[in-house]
Parts: sequence; structure tokens; C-alpha cells
Amino acid sequence: MPSLNPPVIAGLSQIIDRYDGFILDLWGCIHNGVEPFPGVLEALRRARAAGKKLLVLSNAPRRATSVATSMAKLGVDPALVDDILSSGEATWQALVDRTDPWHAALGRRALHIGPDRDIGLFEGSGVERLTDPAAADFVVATGPTDDSLDLAAHESLLQACRKRGLKMLCANPDLDVIRGTTRLICSGALAARYIELGGEAREHGKPHAAIYDRAMAMIGIADRRRVAAVGDSFRTDVAGARGAGIDVVFIPGGIHAEGMGFRHGDVPSAAAIATLAAEYKVSPTWVLPDLRW
Repeated sequence: MPSLNPPVIAGLSQIIDRYDGFILDLWGCIHNGVEPFPGVLEALRRARAAGKKLLVLSNAPRRATSVATSMAKLGVDPALVDDILSSGEATWQALVDRTDPWHAALGRRALHIGPDRDIGLFEGSGVERLTDPAAADFVVATGPTDDSLDLAAHESLLQACRKRGLKMLCANPDLDVIRGTTRLICSGALAARYIELGGEAREHGKPHAAIYDRAMAMIGIADRRRVAAVGDSFRTDVAGARGAGIDVVFIPGGIHAEGMGFRHGDVPSAAAIATLAAEYKVSPTWVLPDLRW
């Protein structure tokens, strides 16, 4: 395991010469679902001015174009980064390509567990979106059917899917997310519960190796030692990047803030980082209180 006491840096400028590109998490690092964090836009501008490649890698269960639109609405110009890759984009591509036996056998009628804002995932995929598990060939989970609902509210639907033996395709491996100050469940929590019930599920997105292979191909840097990932989740960002042979800059004020008593911009103690590293059996390369230059 990497060092359990990673150095704390004050900004990207301290490590900018070590890397040719950065893979950036979106929610919890660039914005909080409501607005961009202070200093982020300037950091992106300065990194681009320094000639660095920037790629947003998000576990959003939507197409990359939809993620770009959402970024713009929150005040983050998509032109500040070179490219965007989402778990939703990878899910959509898998539905279209059907290049492996598991996806090829799914069928063409999918029960959608998720909000209406995610229906773009079905457009052009050749998959019919249904709301009745009795008529479906498989399940596509993008999140709770309504943001106000918790995991227990989906239990009867998950049980009905399991009874029919439907396979689940999860378009966002995250368990939860913080919107503003409110914690919401994500489709990763639905997939985890479905597996507990004995169901079969596959995920696209972080922390899985395939999404990092695709990200590296898009960023166009062959040497993974010259790329760093920036993220706020040990489970997805830190573990995923480390597993892909990529250095990690950990932002502590995101998904772990509530449980560890962090606020955005706080400098966490070495003990706090060691606690997270022990829990997830992985450690970041650097700690950055917030995404600043």
C-alpha cells in the first residue's frame, strides 16, 4: 500500500510539473451539485494554460453531452476541460456495442429504475425503456426513482426484479452523493442491495479498470506515471485510480466530509487519512484541501 501519511499540498501548482494530465472527478471536487467550489475555475484555467490535459471522469449516469450541459448550468464552462467521460456514456456504449456475452444476452426491453432526467441514456441505444418489471428483459439502474426516496423505498421493486431473475446494469457505481448539504442515494446502492438479494448486477464507471483504460485513451498520455486523478471518494476515486496505476490527489471535503468531520477546505489530520486508508485498503498520493491552483 502507498504511504499512509501522504503529503498535504496547498494547490495544484505544487505538483503541476510532475504530471502532463489530470483526470478530474466532478461532483465533490469541481462542484457540489449546486455551484462550483471557490477557486476551482481558476485552477482549471491555470492548469490548461500550463499545457496540461484535463479530462472529467464522472460517475454520472448520463451521456457525456448531458454532463457538459449540467456543468454549464452550474457555472462550469465545459471548454475548461479537454474532454468528458461519464459512467452513463460507458453504459450507453455497452448497450449499443454488445461486444461481450453478458451484455449481448440482456435483451432489448429494460426496466428503468431512476428519474426521468436520465432517459437520455436510452436514446439511440436500441433499448426500449419500460416501467413494469413484468414486461422487462433486464434492468437499467441510474438512481432512485425520485431524489427524495431512500433505499428502502425501492425494496419491493428490487424484490420483483429478483423474482423474475432479471440482470441489472448499473450506470453509476456510487453509493451516495452530496447535493449541497443533502446526502442522496445513487444507483450503486441499488445494485449492492440487488446483489444482497441474490440478483446479478454489472457496473460501468469508477472504480472499475475499464473506465480508466478508456479515460487514458481519451487523454492521450501513454505513461500513467505522468497522470494524476483528483477525487473525493476512497471507494471509487482513490481505489479506482490506484488500481489503474495512476497517482491520486484526494479532496477530503466531499463524500467523506460528514463521516470524518471535515469541511470543504479543511486540512485533515494524518490520523483521519490513515483511518480512511485502513478502511478502504488504499491511500492517495497527495491530499489537497480543495481544488485550487
